[in-house]
Amino acid sequence: MNQNQTPPVTDTFDITGDLPASGVTLIEASAGTGKTWTVAALATRYVAERGMPLDQLLVVTFSRAASQELRERVRARLEETLTLLESGDPSDDPLVAHLRDCDTNELALRVRRLRAAVADFDTATIATIHQFCHYVLRGLGVAGDSDPGATLAEDLADLQEDVIDDLFLATHLADPSGTPAHDVVRKDSRHALANPGAVLHPHNAAGALGPRLALVRRVLEEFRRRKRRASVLSYDDLLEQLAAALEDEHGPARQRMRDRWSVVLVDEFQDTDPVQWQVFSRAFAHPDISLLLIGDPKQAIYAFRGGDIHTYLQAAATADRRTSLPTNFRSDEPLVRSLQTLMNGVALSEGIVVHPVTAHHQGHRLAGAPDNTPIRLRAWPMHDGDRQPGIGDVRAQIYPDVADDIQRLLASGATLDGRPVQPHDIAVLCHFTKDLAGIRKELQHRGIPSVLGSNESVLRTPAAEAWLELLMALEQPHRPERVRLAALTPFIGLTAAELDEQGEAGVETVAAQIRSLISAFHRGGVAGVLDVARSHGLAQRLLGRLGGERELTDIEHCAQVLQEQVLGGTTGLASLVAWMMKQAADDAIAPADSRILRLDSDALAVTLSTIHSSKGLQYPIVYAPFLFNNWLSDKEHAVIVHRDGRRVLSFDPADLGGAERRADDLGEHMRLSYVAMTRAQSQLVLWWAPSYDSRNAGLHRLLFGQTDSPEALDTLLQERTDRPHLAPAIAIPDPLPKPSPASINRTLQVWTDHDTFSLAEIGSGDAPAKAEVVRATSRLAARSFDPSVIDRAWRRTSYSGLSAAHELAAADHSEPEDDVLGRADEEAVTITAPAQTGDPALAAPSPMADQPVGATFGSLVHGVLEHADLQASDLRAHLAEQVREQLVQWPVEVSVQLLADALHAVCTTPLGVDDDAPRLADILGTDRFAEMDFELPLAGGDRPHGRPVLGDMADVLDARLAADDPLRPFAAALRDESYGAQTLLGYLTGSVDLTFRHDGRYYVVDYKTNWLGLPGEPLTLADYTPSRLAAAMNGSSYPLQAILYSVVLHRYLRWRLPGYDPAEHFGGVMYLYLRGMAGPDTPVVEGGRCGIFSWQPPAGLLDELSDLLDGGGR
Repeated sequence: MNQNQTPPVTDTFDITGDLPASGVTLIEASAGTGKTWTVAALATRYVAERGMPLDQLLVVTFSRAASQELRERVRARLEETLTLLESGDPSDDPLVAHLRDCDTNELALRVRRLRAAVADFDTATIATIHQFCHYVLRGLGVAGDSDPGATLAEDLADLQEDVIDDLFLATHLADPSGTPAHDVVRKDSRHALANPGAVLHPHNAAGALGPRLALVRRVLEEFRRRKRRASVLSYDDLLEQLAAALEDEHGPARQRMRDRWSVVLVDEFQDTDPVQWQVFSRAFAHPDISLLLIGDPKQAIYAFRGGDIHTYLQAAATADRRTSLPTNFRSDEPLVRSLQTLMNGVALSEGIVVHPVTAHHQGHRLAGAPDNTPIRLRAWPMHDGDRQPGIGDVRAQIYPDVADDIQRLLASGATLDGRPVQPHDIAVLCHFTKDLAGIRKELQHRGIPSVLGSNESVLRTPAAEAWLELLMALEQPHRPERVRLAALTPFIGLTAAELDEQGEAGVETVAAQIRSLISAFHRGGVAGVLDVARSHGLAQRLLGRLGGERELTDIEHCAQVLQEQVLGGTTGLASLVAWMMKQAADDAIAPADSRILRLDSDALAVTLSTIHSSKGLQYPIVYAPFLFNNWLSDKEHAVIVHRDGRRVLSFDPADLGGAERRADDLGEHMRLSYVAMTRAQSQLVLWWAPSYDSRNAGLHRLLFGQTDSPEALDTLLQERTDRPHLAPAIAIPDPLPKPSPASINRTLQVWTDHDTFSLAEIGSGDAPAKAEVVRATSRLAARSFDPSVIDRAWRRTSYSGLSAAHELAAADHSEPEDDVLGRADEEAVTITAPAQTGDPALAAPSPMADQPVGATFGSLVHGVLEHADLQASDLRAHLAEQVREQLVQWPVEVSVQLLADALHAVCTTPLGVDDDAPRLADILGTDRFAEMDFELPLAGGDRPHGRPVLGDMADVLDARLAADDPLRPFAAALRDESYGAQTLLGYLTGSVDLTFRHDGRYYVVDYKTNWLGLPGEPLTLADYTPSRLAAAMNGSSYPLQAILYSVVLHRYLRWRLPGYDPAEHFGGVMYLYLRGMAGPDTPVVEGGRCGIFSWQPPAGLLDELSDLLDGGGR
């Protein structure tokens, strides 16, 4: 068997049958067969029948929208099933009937399991592949080769372009004659950057290709270097790091993931790429794990995003079992039957065959249409001797024909399920946005509302051009030609005739407006410019003309993107103009999600969408006017090929026009055509015309490539009708011979004779009557609401916010650190002298005795410890470098070297009484988490229950803490009414300075730079003995911080650490008073080490406090 040829489907999947056994199961779907429904139902069965805790379930998909939908569908499925099992109400749901088919005790057990799953739903991991990788690398402790403090960036296109341009310029300056052209370098580099896992070929290129590939490799290396320097990660980096961490077959990473999840469902698996499959297969292709891969290879249309159908086929070939989803729940039976006549048994590409499915909807929901046939084909008339039309001529005929046909349908009185057909029941799907724009213009002329959705970038729209013209005028307002150009934009709103009529006076008036917009830019950036434009009638001008909703949406969207650039550092008008011009010129850059065109209206309108955007959606009536045409570029710089199971990015001219590349392109369009045609629920309308590129197109190949003659086609279609499950497999050859007009007409007639579709000529049909369109009202009513129902106790607060309500008298002269409010204006505090111990070591001066005090110094020290690599080979020099960097943000008068020496002492002080206790410098990057941000729900968060108050903690502390516990005295402070009466309702937010893991135990660390010595006296280590630290803690609000942050870590570990037991895994809390830490020789007195306050909360205290914060209390 070819490595890309999947094994035959052995059976159909039944949700009420046996649950898939452990190992790898491939569930092959078809369009409309309910992948998401199946995922949710499987999750419900694993919970109810197998008793699988929900935190052992992993569901992964490939987009944020899909993961959010999956999360909602799984939760709804669990809740709905639980309700029906508890109530006993009748249900025709096969899953519910299956779960009820058991004895009373088993049913009660299943109900309890579902109830627990609903209550603990947030413990389920339902995420995109990138979210999953990020969690594994950061939250599960699987080591990856990266900076743990690196920021995950969605869009690094600007950084990539900077690298390409910088290296091109440097190379060109060094060797002008030997450097490839700038356009060539950009295209080559973009190909390589978009395929990070691919091997570049040829390895040793000769001739002009050698310098090209050498420069590409330098771009890749420089891009990696700049990402490290900027401490950013891309989504591809996450995948590669996790795949590398899982490479060792016997390494701990694989076992840790298998311990965490026992059932793994991968949805939309056809969109996977080689690195993603490496992650899943290495971690979960194991006899003890149930790995379910759910996907439809016929809908694999994301090669341009890195999706690789070859990876799907290789994975399918190694699956332990393969099943299929047999029922189409989307389309009416007549439409399903017609589609199967058209495609049953056809190989859309090697190894991907269309299999028959049955229809759930047996009737035809569309009635009364001018032509009610499930599939309609509108064809270019063919006559012997006619010349082949150009695609431009064809478009000019099809745009109005689509609009006329829609108008006829809307005016016909046709119904869907008994109600009138309306514009929002109709979708027009095209490959190119320019075709959608042409059709939209025709619809607008006929008064038919439409809404455009696509994957195009908003920065390549007329609105972006208008912004560029305006910004150019703002940059150089003294240039009349720029002012005149800006006058014609929607921001000013003049027509060319009006501007000409007004002459120089009009230009001067516009220049004055430009100057006011410049002032607005300097005050508020692009957002300020938009505000002024709105106040001068921007919306009114646009909404009063044809297509104004679209343009206004794009103008506001562009403003948001531009403002993000301003906030990100592109602050000058000149640099903003340059950036805009670059974006407009870069057609090859795929837009980030934040730049994809937004819907311009929520009206009852015809949907105009690219085929890619329509995937996963459904519409009652679909128009697909251009599936007959597929232009293939012959000017590609590089192409993906597959060699010995590896993905290769080849720049070899022999591969660029090779058979593999052409087969991939043809297969991609066949699958695009399948996606477009299977969006329809009741009717599909297609167009066909003879263009030069028809030979490459999915619809043309389906119509004219399945047999070599009309007579053979007649025989084939009869076999499909008589024996749909035994229909012969069809591989459409390439190249296709060009059929004659007579053969085309006979072939189309054969298709119609077998009721595949009805046939009409383009441009035929009665003159359409004006359609009566029901429009959604645009009048908005103010929602009435009663302010008295707002719970004013609900708030988003922090430790600082809670402690600010009542500041206790401090037992120290401590600086007002960022997380301690109000310290600067407290009453003066008398600090007693430290006890005389006679230990000369305690008389040693603090390493920070000569360092300043104050909030800025505290922030400086926190910044250094947050960003430093504490395992640097020369730690002292590295700390000095970090001090210099942080001083830019936190300027304070310090000696860089003296502070670095003091921090070196901090990092090398044992964190316990034993000399071999861990030090900060000993903790690996994979075992530490600096500045762990959190958002902890209080009493249910957005779904409040209970009204605990802060004072409720007092009784818990008294009951759970021993009499000699250093934080026991804080219980009395909590009983003060001004402190303890605060309601704990809403969210607690904050950031933990450091969380680290050592010997399987997890610790909370907080840094303090407080000065605990007497005023005017030298600061010594005697000021930081354990008893002095305990007094300082209880003379401040720090115990509250320690308690709250302990619960934060407790909750996090309970959620994310399998088998978590606080008695075993919670290591405790450390408050590091940095001025008292003097390195390895820091004295140990009174049972503790100077400078380190340690507290070990009892396990029962953590559980009880967590429950209290979740809604318990009085």
